[in-house]
Amino acid sequence: MSQQPLSLRVALCGALLALTTGALAQTAPAAAATVATAPAQPALPAQLQDFDAYVADALKTFKVPGVAVAIVKDGKVVLAQGYGVRELGQPAKVDADTLFAIASNTKAFTAAALQMLADQGKLDMDGRVIDYLPWFRMSDPYVTHEMRVRDLLAHRSGLSLGAGDLLYWPPTSYTTEDVVKRLADVPIKNSFRGHYAYDNILFAVATLVIEKVSGQSYADFIRQHIFQPVGMDESLVDMTHLKPGMDAATGHAPYNFKDIKPVPPMAWLNDPGAGGIYASVNDLAKWMNLQLAGGQLPDGKRLFSEKAHREMWSMLTPIPIGKPPIPELAPLVPQFSGYGESWFLSDYMGSKLVWHTGGWPGFVSRLTLVPQLHLGVVVLTNMESGAAFNALTYRVLDAYINPAQKTDWVAAYAKAVKKGEAKADDSWARHEAARDKNAKPSLPLSGYAGTYRDPWYGDIVVGDEGGKLRLRFSKTKQLVGTMTPWQHDTFIVRWDDRALNADAFVNFALDNDGHVREMRMQPISPLTDFSFDFQDLRPVPVKAGAKND
Repeated sequence: MSQQPLSLRVALCGALLALTTGALAQTAPAAAATVATAPAQPALPAQLQDFDAYVADALKTFKVPGVAVAIVKDGKVVLAQGYGVRELGQPAKVDADTLFAIASNTKAFTAAALQMLADQGKLDMDGRVIDYLPWFRMSDPYVTHEMRVRDLLAHRSGLSLGAGDLLYWPPTSYTTEDVVKRLADVPIKNSFRGHYAYDNILFAVATLVIEKVSGQSYADFIRQHIFQPVGMDESLVDMTHLKPGMDAATGHAPYNFKDIKPVPPMAWLNDPGAGGIYASVNDLAKWMNLQLAGGQLPDGKRLFSEKAHREMWSMLTPIPIGKPPIPELAPLVPQFSGYGESWFLSDYMGSKLVWHTGGWPGFVSRLTLVPQLHLGVVVLTNMESGAAFNALTYRVLDAYINPAQKTDWVAAYAKAVKKGEAKADDSWARHEAARDKNAKPSLPLSGYAGTYRDPWYGDIVVGDEGGKLRLRFSKTKQLVGTMTPWQHDTFIVRWDDRALNADAFVNFALDNDGHVREMRMQPISPLTDFSFDFQDLRPVPVKAGAKND
């Protein structure tokens, strides 16, 4: 992906551009490729007659416990099936009804909700955001004034990649309104409408616009106006609705980038419009058919207008096209690449693709539509391996677009993953080589302790606990870790939660009198998800007697 997190957590998701880098995610322990067979369906094309074996190979190669796949063609479900297990070490199999976190694939539902409200005359997609949320502010007055509803969906605001994600990723105690109000202090680093950079935080704004205009919560609007008419009876707006015994997958992550273990489910309640939905491939098959039908439901009624459909699939933001990491992935490099309203737009072998990916703790997914062929494929996984969902997606696309050639995308992506892991190892080796192991901190450890305040995140506390420095993000329970000296006034914080894969350098700058003036952070590994936007923080010591943030 051209700006893709190599760990594939996006999610938030962050979204995962798999155009050229192929989502070089980490891998998980092998699960037996047990298959939960779906009812009889239309015959698969010749190239997919061995698809079960191909999926089994992908599960083994990328060590993914379970995956679900659905294919629709000409309005019919060609395949809806589960493979592998819902959780490592447990017997329950994945089937077509198993719920997965779809993460940033939620964004297309948010775009549809806004367009449906526009169809009803309740909002204008080109109306100013401040017309609906008068208190809305960006850190630049011009951007505040000119930001339109449509801009919220297009990743062209001037914010940097993943800007502000730490306000909700990992989960924080902020409300959605808190998150959006803090956007006023998130730095803008690029020109407005002049640069593509994936964000999640503007979908929190979109969430509030939907709620303000509709008079309903985001969850209620999506359930009543999209899930119900489409027939997505199994889908949930967030994991708080999961109940014991439900057919739901457990996410898995590579702890310390190595050992694959289950991760606790995450509820993202303060930016649901960016990535909150759980769904099955059976439900997403209905969603794909709706999209391929231009918004028309099976009974002939419309969920959204033809005009809305065209606008969602029209390019708003061009995306630079990069080089593939290995020659074997060169056929996937598109002729054009861009982003519409919550959809990536590109091409493959002469066919236009409308697609999106999603990354969540323990889950990654990809949904791809080929409008001219009335074809759709969705791949949901319970492990952070974008290589797996891409290898499966392109095998399906080849079966319909390029049937004369049968590429082993599993082997190609496996090679790309190894190259990505080697680059991460090289990066760490360079840090080690540059380190002065004899350099000691300038101050006693207690001299670095205190409360530091960032303009947009809030308070970060460094505590001297029994001769060890502990760092805590005040609003984020998972971001707690131990700091150890690296060199000079730079430390490494290693988080207690080893599934985060987001250890960071912490550097302190001193003033002329030898007191800490400011703190800066930077992820250590290039495999760390971009949503850990530590580099955008600017914490400074809080003076004694100052109010808590």
